[in-house]
Formats: sequence, C-alpha cells, structure tokens
Amino acid sequence: MNNQQNLFIKMALDAWNIQIDRTNKLFDGLTDEQLAAEVAPGRNTGTYLLGHMAAVHDHMLPLLGLGAQLHPELFEPFVKTPDKSGQTTPSVSHLRACWHEVNQALSTAFSGLSADDWFQKHTTVSDEDFAREPHRNRLNLIMNRTSHLANHLGQLAFLKPKG
Repeated sequence: MNNQQNLFIKMALDAWNIQIDRTNKLFDGLTDEQLAAEVAPGRNTGTYLLGHMAAVHDHMLPLLGLGAQLHPELFEPFVKTPDKSGQTTPSVSHLRACWHEVNQALSTAFSGLSADDWFQKHTTVSDEDFAREPHRNRLNLIMNRTSHLANHLGQLAFLKPKG
C-alpha cells in the first residue's frame, strides 16, 4: 500500500471514531426517559435509534468478514421493523450495553486489519461485481456507516435538554 492509501484509511477511521465518540457522549448524557422520547413529533424514539444503530453496527461484523454478530436478535426489531410496531424490545440498559460491546468489538477488529485488508470486498459483493466495482470494499462500507451514524446523531441531538 502506498502512503496515500494509508492516509485515506486513517481519514476514514478518524471520521468513524469521531462519530462514535460523539454518539457515546450523547447517549451517556441522556437518561432512559429522555431516550424514550420521539426525536421529533411522529418520528422514531431515541430508544429505537439506539437499538437500530447497535443492530446496524453489529451487522457490520459479518459484512466485513470479521466474525458473527454478537446480538443478532436486534436485527429484526430494529432494522426490519419500524418503531412503535407494538413489539417487545430489550431494555434501554441492555441496548446501551449492546451498543458499547458491538463498537468495542468493531474497534478491536479494525485495529487488526492491514491496509490491504481495507481495500478487499465486503461479504455481500460477488467476485464478479468486485472486479467491475472495486470501490465496493470494506473501507467504503465504513464510510457509508459513518454517514448513517452522523445522520442519526443529528436526529438524536433533539433529545438533549434545552439550555
């Protein structure tokens, strides 16, 4: 790998880590009751978004070829099913623990990847598609998920108490 590729990896991972840190700070500063509120009238609750992001990040482990999901039970209620569907979901404390556990597992796995590893395809891309579209690699997935996280962080910011 050349220095530009290493720099690009560093930039992408720095952006990821900044968004994770900002989201951790927000979640840690909100009470369970504040998380239970809708981010805007008629929109998702903070609790749902916490579960959603934990599930999406957990799903990154197999997508990146880094292992099995730690909490596959979160995928159905928080990715495939909308908020307020009447389903039973885990407690906020459990979701908070899942969020931290999944992101720690990702961080540990990321540190073990070489520069070459980042430019390999993720698991949902066929060899044929990857030959035509080499940008469909692991690093691109991180960039996509960083944007996803930043979007939801912007929604969650409305849960912070005013003043």
